[in-house]
Amino acid sequence: MINFKNDYNSPGHPAVIQAVMDAAQTKYPGYATDEICGLARQKILSLLEPGAGVGACVNSEAGVGACTSSCAGSGADADVHFLAGGTQANLTAISAFLRPHEAVIAAGSAHIQVHETGAIEAVGHRILLTAAGDKVTAGEVRRLFRMHTDEHMVKPRLVFISQSTELGGVYSLAELRALREACDENGLLLYMDGARLAIALTAPGSDAGLPDLAELCDAFYIGGTKNGLMFGEALVIVNEALKADFRYYQKQRGGLLAKGFLLGLQFNAIFENGLYFEIAAHANKMAARLRTGLEELGCRFVVRSLTNQIFPVFRTSAVEKLAENFLFEIWEQMGGGYTAVRFVTSWNTTEEEIEALLAACAKSIEG
Repeated sequence: MINFKNDYNSPGHPAVIQAVMDAAQTKYPGYATDEICGLARQKILSLLEPGAGVGACVNSEAGVGACTSSCAGSGADADVHFLAGGTQANLTAISAFLRPHEAVIAAGSAHIQVHETGAIEAVGHRILLTAAGDKVTAGEVRRLFRMHTDEHMVKPRLVFISQSTELGGVYSLAELRALREACDENGLLLYMDGARLAIALTAPGSDAGLPDLAELCDAFYIGGTKNGLMFGEALVIVNEALKADFRYYQKQRGGLLAKGFLLGLQFNAIFENGLYFEIAAHANKMAARLRTGLEELGCRFVVRSLTNQIFPVFRTSAVEKLAENFLFEIWEQMGGGYTAVRFVTSWNTTEEEIEALLAACAKSIEG
């Protein structure tokens, strides 16, 4: 079976695994207090600086370029915390940042709404959903804030967005600035889920880089699990008011790993020589070839994604044939005998796998 089900379907990039193997005989302090975690933090902080270069701002077909936006902020004073997974990062951050009566504004497709088993609600925070779409807009933030008027309702406090989105969309710099303005008007925090942040940063036409996120977001995380790490996310807290006692919250939520150095080793390796961005650009390149090939076959799509998640629609009978040799997600039953699926490319998707899938799609459609 060839796996297009997700982008975390293999143990990790060889450079990451080698880094862990090389350190097998080294003894580290626990709980991410070691030098290797410190080095990984410094690498991340350096990428948040305006004009940091590779990976700071990306706006090219290849996906790697110098910072070209007018970055006004700096992430040099940010705190960086390492956590094992995305749900853990979201739960720990949001529960730490909010008081019990405060709520989250998010899109209906948001990971915290659909795929985290009610983790945010379980700790007492309601999720207020925007009217439509895969992105949160500044207009919807203002509308939802105006709807919650007094102490008889939950109080909107944090805007949750994902970069890239659950349907493969990418927030532009203009969209992020508009959200920041809406948040500032209403005393709201802007938090970004970055599970596929590398994919967004290296997507064609992407114009918001890491320095922009450090300027515009109160906190965000840099995803590793879906981009070459065995596991791990790096939470970046920019807003000074959110930093105090975060390790207490992290410990209480089970997110302060005794072997935290395993996270430091992986992030240190993946940020060496631009590898983090290089492998994400490869995933996007493979997705572009798949998308073009499907278009040539006459496929329609649920949405047109320029990142590594592709959502084509096939006859249900064709989907059943494809499932004999490929793994993928059934996304939606469209009715009328059609089914939408999700194909996901990753850092180690090969051209041969793409061509095999396209050939099978062609055969299934013809049949």
